[in-house]
Amino acid sequence: MHDFMEDKSVNRVIDNTDFSNEYVENGLLIQEVDVQHLEQGLLRTAALIDEHHDFVVLLKNYETMLATMHKLDYHKLSDLLGIQIVLYEDKQTILTHRKQFRHIHVSYGKDIEKAISTIIDALLTLPDTRKLPSKRHVAVRLLESPEQVLDKLPWCAQILPVVEKEKEKIFNEYNQDVVSLINKARQGFVHGALQETITHAEHDEGHSLRERIDQVLTNPWLGFPVLFLMLYIVFEASFSLGAYPQAWINQLFDSLCVWLRTLLPDTWWTSMLLDGVVLGVGAVLSFLPTITVLFCFLSLMEDTHYSARVAFLMDKVMHRVGLHGRSFVPMLVGFGCNVPAIMMAKDIENRKDRTLTMLMIPFMSCSARLPVYVFFISIFFTQYKALIMMAMYLIGILLSILFALIMKRTKLFSQPPQDYVSTLPAFRKPTFKNTGLHIWEQVYEYLQKITTVVLGASIVIWTLMYFPTQNLEESYLAQIGRFIEPLVRPLGFDWKMTVCLLTGLPAKEAIVSTLGILFPATTITTTFTPLTAFTFMVFVLLYFPCVATVTTLRREIGIKWALFSIVNSMILAWVISFIIYQIGILVLG
Repeated sequence: MHDFMEDKSVNRVIDNTDFSNEYVENGLLIQEVDVQHLEQGLLRTAALIDEHHDFVVLLKNYETMLATMHKLDYHKLSDLLGIQIVLYEDKQTILTHRKQFRHIHVSYGKDIEKAISTIIDALLTLPDTRKLPSKRHVAVRLLESPEQVLDKLPWCAQILPVVEKEKEKIFNEYNQDVVSLINKARQGFVHGALQETITHAEHDEGHSLRERIDQVLTNPWLGFPVLFLMLYIVFEASFSLGAYPQAWINQLFDSLCVWLRTLLPDTWWTSMLLDGVVLGVGAVLSFLPTITVLFCFLSLMEDTHYSARVAFLMDKVMHRVGLHGRSFVPMLVGFGCNVPAIMMAKDIENRKDRTLTMLMIPFMSCSARLPVYVFFISIFFTQYKALIMMAMYLIGILLSILFALIMKRTKLFSQPPQDYVSTLPAFRKPTFKNTGLHIWEQVYEYLQKITTVVLGASIVIWTLMYFPTQNLEESYLAQIGRFIEPLVRPLGFDWKMTVCLLTGLPAKEAIVSTLGILFPATTITTTFTPLTAFTFMVFVLLYFPCVATVTTLRREIGIKWALFSIVNSMILAWVISFIIYQIGILVLG
């Protein structure tokens, strides 16, 4: 069989410019790149990387770059791209003395990467797939140019319906063909690599507007203040815009309860319906407007590719703990949901870094925790809503970095540091359709939990609260809470708060449902104080990852690490909450 991977013509872009020239010498593929057109030439390099070709890049006219006082650290560029890059005059040396580099691949973004995974799964169903050195490359080429693939691998025609479906899905979401998106991802890959390896001359006026903006957003002295200001605006706007619809929903459910009590008989099932289902589900549903607004802003940050700048900005911070900014990208995704974030971390090539990144993700404030934050912030921190919300996100990030720093000092995760490319794709104008789809996906998941996990938890909580004597203090719920209460009493929690935490084990949204059942609006401020409310939020941030997250960890890195994540999170939640509460008691008196 003719090997598709060895046929250079299949993926050859005939380029009559001086950007790139390719040829084979002594059995080695050599790519010559003119330094004067470095970024354009490296775009071809990015395409070759996915082919698993063992090739060398020769830089021509390097002295021209030096004459302009620009500097290129091509040794670091070699490490970043995972290929040997040398000056043209060293050609004979590399033909006899080759270096070995780890193989990497270009990340095309979560949507295209999802499509690539789907196509690879389809390829694995075909008997001839085992003959392919790189299934990923074939999948990418099927998205780019299926006709060229079929010329060499006609049996791939069996999965063309899958390929076309994925291409259509991507086009409908981005209103752009997949080839353009792949090329833009490669451009971002190259731009990120050059951003880390090129030192521009002082007073250089040749920067484009994009480069000037990137110099601000990725600058460690300017980028962080911009990021914090951005987050403050996002959180402040979320609370401000969501306040009125939230009040309307609360009023609607209160009126519904009053109306139904006048119609329905005074029976146990009426109590379950009103005090359990309506109040429990209504408490969670009322925060949907605020959370939807937050989803909107976070989606815009991702769709405009600002989140890629945040990952680049965090690169130096992550390097200090032995990781790379690339590990921060799944952590950003974890702000939406920890499960897809863990799945995204699979793209990290190094096994130790991949495992550690997955263990860091549960520290991120996912959307399931947001209702808890909004609930307490709206009641106890009305003057500092945005600051407290920002604090919850930052606490998770800082503790995850501290956790990684400690783990990197152990034999399990210690290793020489490795460089990776932080992709910097071009800024993109978000489309209403694309952003709307991303928002809807998160809102739909939120509503799904309300109608399943939260509804079920509300019924269970009411049942345990109602029986055996219809007296809350003598109920099964009280007995369970009082049994566990001694463990959390040093944190300022009573048995009712303990019960709320227990219901949050399957899904954190259920905590708000339980709070709505156990604590009517008139009593919440007499039970909680601002200190206990903040301590409670921190505990919710850190304790037991949801069942879906634990299940995903078990599948990806094994049951031992999943159990480690549970134990570690519970201990850390208790210790940090204890410190916060006890210091708060000392300070506040």
